[in-house]
Amino acid sequence: MKRILVVEDDPAILAGLVASLEEGHYEVLTSSDGEKGYQMGKRENVDLILLDLMLPSKNGQDICRDLRKDGVNTPILMLTSKREEMDKVLGLELGADDYVTKPFSIRELHARIKALLRRKGELKKGIDEYSFGSLHIDFKKQEATKGKKALKLSAKEFEILKYFVQHESEVVTREMLLDDVWGYENFPTTRTVDNYILGLRKKIENNPSSPEHLLTVHTAGYKFVK
Repeated sequence: MKRILVVEDDPAILAGLVASLEEGHYEVLTSSDGEKGYQMGKRENVDLILLDLMLPSKNGQDICRDLRKDGVNTPILMLTSKREEMDKVLGLELGADDYVTKPFSIRELHARIKALLRRKGELKKGIDEYSFGSLHIDFKKQEATKGKKALKLSAKEFEILKYFVQHESEVVTREMLLDDVWGYENFPTTRTVDNYILGLRKKIENNPSSPEHLLTVHTAGYKFVK
């Protein structure tokens, strides 16, 4: 489930955004204060930030500028009631990825959110090589090493690992893996997923019974942590 941080000080707009986003199956974090929103943007692992321009304690432009200075690359969609073109241009120059002008339609907002999340996903898909811990994975050549030792991974195991890397720190459900990795070909079950995860842990974890990278999220699925 994608996580979205909404920084908006108008209670009515905030409530409407939360209801709409939750209905769209997003996990929503909120702040009505600019400084708090800025700190949450730095600290929380979110997939997108909806950021109002006019906020108490720290305005949206300053938040955007400072997050980018801090190295936060999370997509930022600015919300503004201002119609002046210079405000929009400045927001984009400070690092915002897109903007919508109030009043906006919920359909347009969701379309822009999906476009930014899709763009973020497409950037991750280009991963050919990846390293974590003592492991190095070459997805293009389908080669893996742990320290100086070569690992024997199946094509499906490489696919699963790449999917986790593309969704680093996100909760990945068994259903997501079945949909996106298996595509329900050959009618696998969630037990199939669990067996593959157990097999991968034996190969990549130092202690498979206490994994550091492929973590179980109780009742939800799994999470990959670099």
